[in-house]
Amino acid sequence: MKTRLILSLMLVVAWATACGQPGQRGKQAAGNDVPVFLDDSKSIDERVEDALSRMTVEEKVAILHAQSKFSSAGVPRLGIPELWTTDGPHGIRPEVLWDKWSQAGWTSDSCTAFPALTALAASWDPDLAKLYGVSIGQEARYRKKDVLLGPGVNICRTPLNGRSFEYMGEDPFLSSTMVVPYVQGVQSNGVAACVKHYALNNQETNRFVTHVKVDDRTLYEIYLPAFKAAVQKGGAWAIMGSYNLYNGQWCCQNEYTLNGILKGEWGFDGVVISDWGGAHDTDQCVEHGLDLEFGTVTNNPSAASNTYANYYLASPYLEGVKSGKYDMKTLDDKARRVLRLFFRTVMDKNRPYGSFVSPEHIAAARKIGSESIVLLKNDGGVLPLKDEGRILVVGENAVKMMTVGGGSSSLKVKKEYSPLEGIRERFSNAEIVYERGYVGDVSGQFDGVSTGQDLDETRSAAQLIADAVAAAGEADCVIFIGGLNKSTFQDAEGADRQSYELPYGQDAVIEALAAVARKMVVINISGNAVAMPWAGKVPAIVQGWYLGSEAGHSLADVLSGDVNPSGKLPFTIGAQLSDYPARTEAQYPGIPRPEMSKMGLQDVTIYDEEYSEGIFVGYRWFDHESIAPTFAFGHGLSYTSFEIGDPKVSGSIGKGLTFSIPVTNTGKVAGAEVVQLYISAGDSAVERAPKELKGFSKVYLEPGKTATVKITIDKEAISYFDADKHEWVAAKGDYSALIGTSSDALSKTVEFKY
Repeated sequence: MKTRLILSLMLVVAWATACGQPGQRGKQAAGNDVPVFLDDSKSIDERVEDALSRMTVEEKVAILHAQSKFSSAGVPRLGIPELWTTDGPHGIRPEVLWDKWSQAGWTSDSCTAFPALTALAASWDPDLAKLYGVSIGQEARYRKKDVLLGPGVNICRTPLNGRSFEYMGEDPFLSSTMVVPYVQGVQSNGVAACVKHYALNNQETNRFVTHVKVDDRTLYEIYLPAFKAAVQKGGAWAIMGSYNLYNGQWCCQNEYTLNGILKGEWGFDGVVISDWGGAHDTDQCVEHGLDLEFGTVTNNPSAASNTYANYYLASPYLEGVKSGKYDMKTLDDKARRVLRLFFRTVMDKNRPYGSFVSPEHIAAARKIGSESIVLLKNDGGVLPLKDEGRILVVGENAVKMMTVGGGSSSLKVKKEYSPLEGIRERFSNAEIVYERGYVGDVSGQFDGVSTGQDLDETRSAAQLIADAVAAAGEADCVIFIGGLNKSTFQDAEGADRQSYELPYGQDAVIEALAAVARKMVVINISGNAVAMPWAGKVPAIVQGWYLGSEAGHSLADVLSGDVNPSGKLPFTIGAQLSDYPARTEAQYPGIPRPEMSKMGLQDVTIYDEEYSEGIFVGYRWFDHESIAPTFAFGHGLSYTSFEIGDPKVSGSIGKGLTFSIPVTNTGKVAGAEVVQLYISAGDSAVERAPKELKGFSKVYLEPGKTATVKITIDKEAISYFDADKHEWVAAKGDYSALIGTSSDALSKTVEFKY
């Protein structure tokens, strides 16, 4: 009752000030009429236009930039509150101080950590993406956040990218399919999804100064589709610009990508938000599409708190408008977009209240995690494990908390179940022994959040291996849990990996254990592909990801067989780094270009980088070069077996070509399979990839049961982008639909013409 009374008083004050302000521009409310912008029975566009007409120039500029680390000002005179953003995309960031990155010291901001987005992509399940979005949106809403800074959909171009764990893999179709329900789920809570990082932000090395050179066809076919899907199918309310440059302009102030493509071709009606510190010049920020500026100057830890007024879209913009340098039409467009964001989020009094660390969210994190785990290898049926005997668990990643670290996605969680905890809990009838095996990162803290773990170790590397090998000789089964972590130069924002191999001498540990173990399982915890030179020497390999709060439970669910693994790789795992396309310095990490060093108001060294591999990224490259991967894109095994029957085809490519594909569970365990459909073009006017993913469907089946999955494609599935015509072209000719369970296991072929 008290809340409603306060809200009513706010509305009255807003109405009175809006109607009675001396010299106020625009409409005046007559009699007892409530201003349109406060009337939620009106359309958002009507409310926006009414509010815009009542705002002064100063107020319009004030809503276009930050007032703190994570908030921007509203319009207090009109009763429009401030807007709060928060980092994601795997959980809600702990509170920081108004002007600093330091922790605010709250005791109520320990969130649910959901699996990393590479894990979500590995589920190949749009329904889980919706569950993920709804759940994290509820947590953001409960914490009174209006914009979730995520999800990320940049393409995994190189496995060295330190931030790939925040993205959805190497394939634009998979990313596009998974991002849409995530966005819709978040926004069902009245919280905006801010899809990032637009565009071509595919590495962390030199991320602020990399100038990407890529042809239009590659841009449109590989690096833009997921953003386009988020906007046109997902209805995303916000997009975050990236740090890098393209076409000689930073991507937070880029005429071609923001005004030309995003707002022009795609009809985006939302807000372009700068990455923190991604704005560089008032003229380009004004003219080239940026709407809401965060992090400029104050992104520097040593910056004073009074510099918000000096942002490019703050006082310099206001002075330029008043002097006539900048026109009102552009200002109104920016303010209109930001107001639209207000009315979609913080001004929507009907949005739900949300919930935080609820049993439902914990269950969602566990389910998403278990269904994302990929069984890469299982020779001799080592998995699932039996709950008996002596099990040796080896590896730092079996105990190390992974929710802390990695950059802006670092979290403070209520509880994180480690793999070792999950194994001990589930296999209570077995004797569980633990050995460290190797020492990696013992720091355990990021941005003021500490894991509280003591991971110090006095034994030498040789002694750690010797102790693990001795224990392995007495064990019925050895589980090695290693991989990467969230430290700098691994899976972390701000720096790429320095090697494709596993760090901390883990390969030697695995080799030594494999030589003596009766049964052995290797679990790789990472958000990236890693070299696996020991793959032929161990019978079972599991890709475990960063699984969040319920990591240990999710892993134990799969190891025990309580959950039948159904994850599929969202990227290709090559044998060595040279198997991937970015092989030269010009391709990655780029070559310094002194002649490009004067950019806007800043004198910096720019690194020119050529995406000369074109469309041949990920499995497209491996196919094109006939390179056999260690594990292919889309690969993932099960504890049961499936048979794909002969497809039946109906319709036409022009109106929709539907493939009806029977799938039978021929094993003895219930489980899920992902049916994948790739398109291969015949003769073409342009070079095409040997095949491209254009459809998939995940189906759950009891033993002995058959179901028919339907996958429909249209002209979009056979089209390529003609850069000269600047349009998508579906060429007449012969095509093949390749159907199977991974990119290297396509057992059915259907020929068709267009």
